[in-house]
Amino acid sequence: MWRSLHPNVKTRITTSFLSRVVGSMVFPLMAIYFTAHLGAALAGTLLLTSGVVQFLAGLYGGALADALGRRRTLLTGEALKLLAFTLMLLGNLHGPNPWITFAALLLVNVSGGLINPAAEAMLVDVSTPDTRTFMYAVNYWAVNLSILIGTLIGGWLYHDHFTLLLALLVGMSVLTAALCTALMTETRAASPTARTDLGLTPLLRSYAQVVTDRPFLLFVLGGILILSIEFTRTNHIAVHLAQHFPHTDWHGLTLDGIRAASVLTAVNTLLIVALTAPAARWLTGRDPHRPMHAGFALFALGFAGLATSTHLPTLIAATVILSIGELLYVPTRQALLADLIPEERRGAYLATHGQVFTISKWIAALGLPVGAAIGGAGMAAVLLLLGALGSLFTALALRPGVGGRLARA
Repeated sequence: MWRSLHPNVKTRITTSFLSRVVGSMVFPLMAIYFTAHLGAALAGTLLLTSGVVQFLAGLYGGALADALGRRRTLLTGEALKLLAFTLMLLGNLHGPNPWITFAALLLVNVSGGLINPAAEAMLVDVSTPDTRTFMYAVNYWAVNLSILIGTLIGGWLYHDHFTLLLALLVGMSVLTAALCTALMTETRAASPTARTDLGLTPLLRSYAQVVTDRPFLLFVLGGILILSIEFTRTNHIAVHLAQHFPHTDWHGLTLDGIRAASVLTAVNTLLIVALTAPAARWLTGRDPHRPMHAGFALFALGFAGLATSTHLPTLIAATVILSIGELLYVPTRQALLADLIPEERRGAYLATHGQVFTISKWIAALGLPVGAAIGGAGMAAVLLLLGALGSLFTALALRPGVGGRLARA
């Protein structure tokens, strides 16, 4: 199946994997970096500002991918990313410089806003309904493996070899930019009216179609609710385990709540990496709807278990359940998303869908005060409700007669 994929798909998965391996060594630690040099309050403000810039750049990048073409937009983003990483390296060669690092981080987020919608639209352009489930499954496997490798290496090298990590970022950016330039072909020519399509009014007009597309908005809402479940891992569930997990001797290793959370995350990631290939083979050729909804249910059930239990075997069992759900719903949902998107507005639609992650994190942040107020059992009920509503809104979006592309196909 891999050999049958379009060269653009193979290049994108490869370059994304390489970029994430090195990026995962650095960017998850930016909060630690800014807090150490500027204080927690200012660090939080800077990271929030960075997130807002990424949000706006992503929306504009989607419109650019439709107006200028996928490859041109993507390569512009790659060049900007290389510039940002070089600035970050030079700014820290003779000691930490948080302000130069922050300026470079803003450029990184702008570059991501150009690269990601263009790359996602390109994947849809060159794939077919028969190959998309496999394509997204392989991509998901590569993402998880790269994050696992990068996080482990970055944790060891950050304190003593931060400059080396930044140099690796620059070197990998040179490599990925070269691969994209040499191997990727254009899948959508620039619009004849490209020069006039780049202003604020055309941008708003482009997204006006998106926000009036009811099936797509229902699908996005369903995705927000499902991903909100996952992001409780880093707030309510992390706090629940830190406060209530009893110190446990596990194969000679003493586990507290924080260590237990790390073990569960590692189990989840290893299961995804190990089982993606057989799951992709099983899903290929099947109707994606039932596996997707089964995945939603298992995903919510597993996280509900994490929100209530402090018994290690139960927590591991819950992690296995949610991992199976993740394997079922992620590639099938992405494949169905592609069928909902009009060809002429893929960049704008995928850029809008990319904000699912940002909004889900905002909603999941409410898990801390809500969980404290209603307790673990109440939070488990909330997570199950989110899963049920996410499944319902997704089903409504894909229902024949709603008015989307699936209904007209």
